[in-house]
Amino acid sequence: MAHTKKRLNILVSNDDGIDAPGIYALVQELKKIGSVTVVAPDKQQSAVGHAITMNYPLRVKKFFKNGKLFGHAVEGTPADAVKFAVRALLKKMPDVLVSGINHGSNTAISIIYSGTVSAALEGTILDIPSVAFSLTTYGPPDFTYAAKFARRFTQLTAKQGLPKGTLINVNIPPAKEREIRGVVITRQGKSIWYDHFEARRDPGNKEYYWLTGSLEETDKGLDIDQWAVKNKYVSVTPIQYDLTDYKMLDVMKRWGVEKLK
Repeated sequence: MAHTKKRLNILVSNDDGIDAPGIYALVQELKKIGSVTVVAPDKQQSAVGHAITMNYPLRVKKFFKNGKLFGHAVEGTPADAVKFAVRALLKKMPDVLVSGINHGSNTAISIIYSGTVSAALEGTILDIPSVAFSLTTYGPPDFTYAAKFARRFTQLTAKQGLPKGTLINVNIPPAKEREIRGVVITRQGKSIWYDHFEARRDPGNKEYYWLTGSLEETDKGLDIDQWAVKNKYVSVTPIQYDLTDYKMLDVMKRWGVEKLK
């Protein structure tokens, strides 16, 4: 179990950009339980996955909000921001890393693409207890309850600690606190996006394509992340970055793969 200090050292990042309302609401709540350092992309970086910048210089600037230093804006991805914070900016490791609050859902297959989850994943790789928070709406957001829940859950996570290689993905319904039906521990659902590219014309009459699509729900139940938030439950999913299919290891041995040399 991790030892909890009276005041936590918290690193905050996101993928919506450092000026997003979700990260601001999150930071205001987290300041109630600790010292908060914000290092986040300088602009929208949704769906970049776990990309990092290697062939270009990484530029970082101080970011001010309401006349006060809010954090550091990184001209890169969420993973870049977390990696820079830990390896170049902070003098000591944070007690916990919090990513979000994302404007939009990060359930089912969306976890694979999510920059919000990837910021938390980078923290996990760096051996920091890490949590990603998302508000599951694409309409006008109200982060009030989500930020409050994030504060309470962050404090609990710091107290309990997480196993090496595990992070927590939290999805919060866009509802008032009194409307939330509960909190459930869920697994990643199998729902996938059915994508298509819509052909459009720019002002110069040149063709371009816009990715659109819809999420096709293929499973349901209180233990499924997508189903839970749709039914006004907060979904809490432990995930990990080890992609090995352990059952397949023995199957492939029976293929005779190792005799191919």
